[in-house]
Amino acid sequence: MIIETRAYARAGLLGNPSDGYFGKTISIIVRNFGASISLYETPELKIEETDVDLNTFRNIHHMVDSVKLTGYYGGTRLIKAAVKKFAEYCDSHNRKLSNKNFTIRYRSSIPRQVGLAGSSAIVTATIKALMQFYDVDIPKHVLPTLILKSETEELGINAGLQDRVIQVYEGCVFMDFEKKHLQTNGFGKYDSINSALLPKLYLAYKIELGKVSGTVLNNIREKYEKGDPLVLETLAELAELAEQGKEVILKKDYEMLNELINKNFDLRCKIMNISESNMELVMTARNCGASAKFSGSGGAIIGMYQDDEMLQRLMVNLQKINARVIKPIIM
Repeated sequence: MIIETRAYARAGLLGNPSDGYFGKTISIIVRNFGASISLYETPELKIEETDVDLNTFRNIHHMVDSVKLTGYYGGTRLIKAAVKKFAEYCDSHNRKLSNKNFTIRYRSSIPRQVGLAGSSAIVTATIKALMQFYDVDIPKHVLPTLILKSETEELGINAGLQDRVIQVYEGCVFMDFEKKHLQTNGFGKYDSINSALLPKLYLAYKIELGKVSGTVLNNIREKYEKGDPLVLETLAELAELAEQGKEVILKKDYEMLNELINKNFDLRCKIMNISESNMELVMTARNCGASAKFSGSGGAIIGMYQDDEMLQRLMVNLQKINARVIKPIIM
């Protein structure tokens, strides 16, 4: 029997990047893109490589292009980290795993390095497959933390819980990472929001904007840990936007939600350096009349649009700067 699991891309709607600093966020799943895992029993444990994991290139230019797009690592390290953390979780909970091996392979259609959570999707799908294979149940609220530790503790990736929570819960979720609760319990407070209440949303991403995720927020982390007043104040404001956003979504106050989305990006600009390419992405969308903010760490934006005419303007104008526009599938 072949086990097939899938985890989808995500977009932060409000509050990010406060999720990594005991803040609050609202995030949506983006079913347009996903990472898939195939796992089946074999005599030995084997992780199959994909093209991005291989070290054979047509020429030096092919190698340089590969590094620009995917960095120096492929997806097999993510799978190794997920398998290790899963095994350790089972050991610590006295869950003896059956003596059987497997072959695992992954595929991903999530655009690379544009802040759509492609790495965490691979880890999420891997642990879901392992749970099925070994018949192990991990509580839903605990699973995102295990996924996060696979990346932070094993691979040193700088990340927060937001991506993993939405990839486990799916739909639209409000997340509260209040420090005392998180440190005491190991997980945050997660409330699903009916995605039918959401307005018309678009997602746009640069087709060629390679960067290694997990490095963008490092400077903010340093300032946060030093108690920089501007950083602390701004992160608190970002978290409050998510709280307000939850209320206005439930009320269908889309005019206010539109303002909150724009404010999220404007606050981010106060504490982070925004590249020219990313700023162009946001401003092009805003010049079309839409709201715009980063969906993650950069390279992709999310916002509201009013009607099909505005959506068409977004598609035309963003294509001019080598960006693609889609309507996220959330249900």
